[in-house]
Amino acid sequence: MRMANKNVVVTGGASGIGLATARRCLEEGARVVIADLAAAEDSLKAAQAADPLLNTARFIAADVTSADSVDALFRELAATWNAVHGVFNNAGIARGGPAVDVRDEDYLRVLDVNLHGVFRVAKAAMRAMFAQGHGSIVNCASVLASSGRPGASAYCASKGGVVNLTRALAMEAAPFQVRINSVSPGFVDTPLLAAMPDDRRQALLRLHPMGRLGRDREIAHAVLFLLSDEASFVTGSNLVVDGGYSAGKE
Repeated sequence: MRMANKNVVVTGGASGIGLATARRCLEEGARVVIADLAAAEDSLKAAQAADPLLNTARFIAADVTSADSVDALFRELAATWNAVHGVFNNAGIARGGPAVDVRDEDYLRVLDVNLHGVFRVAKAAMRAMFAQGHGSIVNCASVLASSGRPGASAYCASKGGVVNLTRALAMEAAPFQVRINSVSPGFVDTPLLAAMPDDRRQALLRLHPMGRLGRDREIAHAVLFLLSDEASFVTGSNLVVDGGYSAGKE
């Protein structure tokens, strides 16, 4: 198993891509901590009731917008584990609307979670991993890191920042044998997208040359690869998993 005896923490792991990644890591033999807002624990419990494998994951409440909360998370991990081998830096939000109508506080909130939160978690993880001399961090970006979309100015800005932040952090971490990469999912099929009017959903599907949306487990496969030793010479990279969405975009 590719993650046997590895310790992995997944932020924003109570649902969606984070939960799918936690499940894949468990399937491959890892010990997993799911870190998410306290309010997300009920969602995780529902998923655990449907999938007994998830019962082996531990939940720790954490808020990536608080440096104190992130530091407390890593202190608890240090008290529990002898090393943190992998971090999937996945917590994120989306708030949209025409840029001229977006309130400053909403714009800044997206950046605080999606970009500054990634930095806070990466910084805490890097401190731990530098001391132990190994580790892998995967930051969750998006295809919208490299292309614009109307009504998504804050999200695009935050995810573009994640990709370049990843490159900068990877250069600092490499001498310590710590790898830092990002993954950029295309649009992933979720209940929210399923509820879209059919014409909007079909338009979204046409943006993906494969003719469908992604599945959360498909993104999890990519994250698992970057976390694993199979990617031992991969750092500073952004792995795009988007069904061809960005292939024709400059």
